[in-house]
Amino acid sequence: MRRPSELVSTAAHTLRRSHITLVTAVVATVGLVACGTESAGTDAGLNSPAGGAEDRPGTAFSKMLDEVAESCASDGPARASTSEPANTLPSGAGETPPSGAGETPPSGAVEPIAPTAGPEVELNARDWCAGHLHEERVTQALWDLKNPTPTEVRTILNDLGYIDERIHGLRQSGTVTRFSLDLRDRGGRLCMAGSAAGSRTVVDMCVAPATGPFVPGQRKQ
Repeated sequence: MRRPSELVSTAAHTLRRSHITLVTAVVATVGLVACGTESAGTDAGLNSPAGGAEDRPGTAFSKMLDEVAESCASDGPARASTSEPANTLPSGAGETPPSGAGETPPSGAVEPIAPTAGPEVELNARDWCAGHLHEERVTQALWDLKNPTPTEVRTILNDLGYIDERIHGLRQSGTVTRFSLDLRDRGGRLCMAGSAAGSRTVVDMCVAPATGPFVPGQRKQ
C-alpha cells in the first residue's frame, strides 16, 4: 500500500501530464488553423488576377475610341474625291441644256476644286467620321478654360479618356496651350492638333504616319 505522500506525488504528476497534453493539443489545433488560413490566403492571392484587362490604360483608351466612333461606319478605304471623273458624263448629258448654259460665269465666281491631300482624302471613312466627333468633344471640354495651362489641359484630356502616352507637344505659348493627340488605332492614321485658348479654342484633325513613333512636328495636315 502506497503512502499518502506517494499518492499525492502521483496525482500531481498525472495532473501535470494531463495539463501538458492539453496545452500541446491546443497549440497543435491553433497551428493547424493558422496554416489553413495562410494557405487559403496564398491560394486566394494566386487565384486573383493582379489586374483585369479593363484596368489597363491602353485598354481603356481603345474602349474610349470605340465608344466615340460607335456611330461611324466600319473601317474602309480612304475617302474618295467627291468630284466626278473627267471622262464621265453627268446624268442628263445629251439633253437640251437649259437657257443660259454655256454662258461665262459671273466675274469672281470660283469653281470648287476637289481636295488632293489632307485628312479628307487620306483618312478612312471611320477615322474621318470619328475625327469630327473628337474635335467636338475636346473643343467643348476646353472651351471654358480662361487661361489654360498645360496641367489643366492634360487633366481635362485625361478625364476624357486620352492617356498621357497619346498626348504630345503639350506646351504653353502666351495665353495658348498647344497639344497633339495620337489617335491611331487598327491601322488608322487619325491625329488631332489643338490649341486651347478659352473661347478661341481650335481642334483640328490631322493625318499621322501609318507606322513609327508620333512626332507632332512631322504630322501631315
